[in-house]
Amino acid sequence: MRTDEINVILVIAVISWVLAQVIKTVLDLIKTKKFSAERLTGAGGMPSAHSATVCSLAIATCRVSGLCSAEFALSMVLAMVVMYDATGVRRAAGLHAKEINRLRRVVNELDEEFMDRFDDKIDDISDRGEDIKDLKEYLGHTPLEVLCGALLGILVAMAFPIEVVPLTAV
Repeated sequence: MRTDEINVILVIAVISWVLAQVIKTVLDLIKTKKFSAERLTGAGGMPSAHSATVCSLAIATCRVSGLCSAEFALSMVLAMVVMYDATGVRRAAGLHAKEINRLRRVVNELDEEFMDRFDDKIDDISDRGEDIKDLKEYLGHTPLEVLCGALLGILVAMAFPIEVVPLTAV
C-alpha cells in the first residue's frame, strides 16, 4: 500500500475510534444486559475512544512522517491534551452532572408539607422541572479507561500495514 493513495493516518484514527466505540458498546451490553445505541457514539466509558483516536493518530503520524517531524510533535501534543482533558475536566463535569441529577431527585421527593410552605416558588420550579432532562453523566474517563483506549490506539496504529519512515531518516 502506498501512503499517497489514501490518507492512511486518518484511516487508522477512524478505525481506532470505531473499534473503541464498538468495544465500549459490547462491554456496556454485557454489563447492563441491554443494548444502548447511544454507546456507539457517546462519550465516556471503557475504553476511551478519544484516547484510542489520538494515540493511533500520533503513532501513525510517527510511522509515516518520522519521530522528529513537526506532524508527529503536533499529534503527540494533541494526544496529551485530549487524554488530560478526558481524565480531568470532562470527568469532573460528568461527576458534577451525576451529583446534580442526584440532588434533583432528592428535591423531587421532598414531602408535600415542606412543598406547601413554598407553594408560590415551588409552582415555578415544578413547571420547569418537567421539561428538564437528566444531565449526561458519561462525559470523561477514569485513568484506566484512558490507558486502555491509548493502548488500543497504539495497537491499531502498529498493526496497520503502512510505509514506515526509518528512525535514522530524519
